[in-house]
Amino acid sequence: MDEKRDTRKYIEDQLRELKYNISRNIKDMELDKEFDRQTKDITEYVDANIRKVRESIAERTSGESQVNFMPLIGEDAPSFKAVTTAGEINFPRDYKGKWVVLFSHPADFTPVCTTEFMTFASMESEFNALNCQLIGLSIDSIYAHIAWLRTIKEKIEYKGMKNVEVTFPVIADLKMDIARKFGMLQPSASDTQAVRAVFMIDPKAKIRAILYYPLSNGRNMDEVKRLLLAMQKSDAEGVATPANWQPGEDVIIPPPGSCGVAKERMESAEEGKYCLDWFMCFRKQRVE
Repeated sequence: MDEKRDTRKYIEDQLRELKYNISRNIKDMELDKEFDRQTKDITEYVDANIRKVRESIAERTSGESQVNFMPLIGEDAPSFKAVTTAGEINFPRDYKGKWVVLFSHPADFTPVCTTEFMTFASMESEFNALNCQLIGLSIDSIYAHIAWLRTIKEKIEYKGMKNVEVTFPVIADLKMDIARKFGMLQPSASDTQAVRAVFMIDPKAKIRAILYYPLSNGRNMDEVKRLLLAMQKSDAEGVATPANWQPGEDVIIPPPGSCGVAKERMESAEEGKYCLDWFMCFRKQRVE
């Protein structure tokens, strides 16, 4: 009798434990379902609000100009194909191994631009002799370019320059694709005109210098040429050029990288070298 009672109690205990476990599992399943439901609700809420934010941004910026960041010194120059006054060009493929001065101007038939183009055209042979190609750009049609360049040649005389023929390519960029790639558009200045930008690009199609001028002021083409000569000098000889450097003037030897080198540099009697201090040494240039 005691054995039956114990067996019955054991079975009842097992049933109670089983009932408890089943009940707990059901609760866990319900919690999981509730968690999944709440997660779904939260995800849908977040997605809906993200869509609203994007739509709001799109509405606010729909009338604004497209913004592009300009490439930086040391980066690859953006590639492009373009129709120009000298035919179609493919950059940089067509200019492999050459320096390029790519410059933009606000518009054709404007007085400042006219003086710039006449000056660049009169110096084109000097740039060519330095293995450098000039390329102009403005947000005008090819027909406007041709008409303007003909007017320059046939009618304009400035500082002794007349009958000036512009033979370097002038890019027609009506859709502003190239101007945007190079960051030539400055929205605060004008949404539809490229500012006076100059990109100096080396034979490896790397951007080496960037010059920006306001719409109202013309560039100094002698400075563009001077900077080109300075960069070519630095590349060829591993030197730097001081302020206002002109071809034929002394150049700067790169600073030493250690105390030992600095001491050695100051004490050495290398021909043609002189130091103002350990960090500032020059190399004399031979006068031809």
